[in-house]
Amino acid sequence: MQIREVVHRLMGPLAAGLLLVCLIAAPASAGAKMTSGGPVLSATVAGSSELTPGQTVPLTVIVQNSGLIDSKVVGSTIVDRNDLPNTAKSVTVSLGGVSGIAVETDAQMIGDILGGAAAKATFNVRIPAGLASGTYTLPLSTTYTYLATAEQIGGDSITYTYRDVHETLPVKIVVRPEVALSVRNVTTEALNVGTEGYLNLTLTNVGAERGRDAIVRILRNGQSPITPVDSSVYLGDFAPGQTVQVRYKVAVSSEAAAQSYPVDIVVSYFDTDGLNRTSRIQTIGVPVGGKIAFSVVSEPASIRAGAKKVIEVVYRNTGAAGVRAAQARISAVDPFTCSDDTAYLGDMAPGEEKTARFEISTAASATVKEYALDSEIRYRDALDNSQISDTMKVPIRVSESGGLADLLTSPFVLAIIALLVIGGGYLAFRRQKGSA
Repeated sequence: MQIREVVHRLMGPLAAGLLLVCLIAAPASAGAKMTSGGPVLSATVAGSSELTPGQTVPLTVIVQNSGLIDSKVVGSTIVDRNDLPNTAKSVTVSLGGVSGIAVETDAQMIGDILGGAAAKATFNVRIPAGLASGTYTLPLSTTYTYLATAEQIGGDSITYTYRDVHETLPVKIVVRPEVALSVRNVTTEALNVGTEGYLNLTLTNVGAERGRDAIVRILRNGQSPITPVDSSVYLGDFAPGQTVQVRYKVAVSSEAAAQSYPVDIVVSYFDTDGLNRTSRIQTIGVPVGGKIAFSVVSEPASIRAGAKKVIEVVYRNTGAAGVRAAQARISAVDPFTCSDDTAYLGDMAPGEEKTARFEISTAASATVKEYALDSEIRYRDALDNSQISDTMKVPIRVSESGGLADLLTSPFVLAIIALLVIGGGYLAFRRQKGSA
């Protein structure tokens, strides 16, 4: 126990002495102040600055702060500053347009930019079709605040003075020349639902580039019912301002309706640098006429069971276009038979009616009621393609057999009557000759 007391008594003065030595050896805390000419901002385009007309593109602008610290003063009586004089604080940027170039994004705040650092802002820029190629300078308006002076008062306080800056920075972009299509006129020939026809276009190069070996193509737009049959036309050189006429053969689905449907147009070419390029896609509306259709407009034919009769069926062209070399066909099923199931109708304009005649026989066991036989028309459209109409129904009413009318219409009875008439005529001729 006595040894422990001696150790504690010796350690107390020793610890106090070591603490005093450390306090004497440690220097007083020093502060620092910076002097600078303030922020120095510049703007450049991130990535490629080359843009093409007729597009709206996101343009990313990098704002760089290259402001430097000129000197640094350190002293034990200097209080540290919270802000550096070369820091651009609360930077707001707004990009403007020139020469028809429109900026569709409002001003943006990109925060503080320290010296040697950078910040980004993205703007949607619309380059109009037909804009002349060349270099354009877009104005980037910047607003920020920086620490102009910091005056120390006494040993523990500082008075800050900030200055607002409004500055316009140049942002350079390059507009490349290109071939740009303008569709001046759209017409069609014999283009109806379910048929093939022609699409005629008048196109003008409203761009600034002369396209070499230019090929204009039409493309199906999504699920549009218009499908190109002949999809490309070779133009050769396609100069700025040049207007050309092109013609394409297209087909329309039978499921379409009489209205306009979209078709895409694009031109591929070689530019002045020999690069193979493709223009932006133009979408146009193409009018499609109504479907070619027919209907049976005659009253139901009447025939007795077990009889044969020539029936007349009247067809009307209810479609939007004329047809050529139309032939009507009827499909006979039990209890009917038909010795000649096809009738020639010829050319039929929209709304025109033609009559077909078919010789129909009915079984003697046919049920008395109204039947409907299938019929269709085969025809040639304006492009001489063979087409078949939708199926139509031909109504036929079967009545009871028997009676004088059936006897008179029976082929067997008619044959006997004919023989009797011929024989009676012959006998009368002989008598007249004998009496003479």
